[in-house]
Amino acid sequence: MTAYAMAHLHNVELCADVVEYLECIDETLEPFGGRFVVHGGRPEVREGEWHGDLIMIAFPDLAAARAWYGSRAYQRILPLRLRHASGSVILIDGVDERHKATDILG
Repeated sequence: MTAYAMAHLHNVELCADVVEYLECIDETLEPFGGRFVVHGGRPEVREGEWHGDLIMIAFPDLAAARAWYGSRAYQRILPLRLRHASGSVILIDGVDERHKATDILG
């Protein structure tokens, strides 16, 4: 089942470190089947407030997402982002195309 790495980042300082992070991240994703599905952009807010940037990366499964995040290649570039942005990052399983809202009740 597809899993996702999701980041909600704030106060991103677009500096040389962040540019280097962006230039390197794609090659860290490739061995784990990761691909961007959302990367920043301006959301159309319909309820509440939204601040910051949303990044969502799809992986074949949660094991691949965990392996990517813990990989030597990603951990090497991670400090480049951490020094210049704040926010939360989560790894989470998706649902399949047959999922219904009431499935969580069972």
